[in-house]
Amino acid sequence: MPKTKMKRVNIIIEDALYEKARAVAFVRRQSISEVIRKALREWMTKHIDKKSELVISEKEEKRLLKILATEEFVPLEEVKKSLGL
Repeated sequence: MPKTKMKRVNIIIEDALYEKARAVAFVRRQSISEVIRKALREWMTKHIDKKSELVISEKEEKRLLKILATEEFVPLEEVKKSLGL
């Protein structure tokens, strides 16, 4: 099985949360890092839209909303036809 590329991150968590994670890791014979990776994966699966959530600035969001409200959208096939594609 190919090795997954990892990134090292520093996080600050509450002492009580750390102690719970450490206990879970000990009982499951996993590293604390693996416990946290699994928890983060599960949270993202549950809370992030499957199609992907766009992360944009407030300025970009306003610009996109303005475009959606004011611009005329033409079906793709119509655009291809007008461009001779």
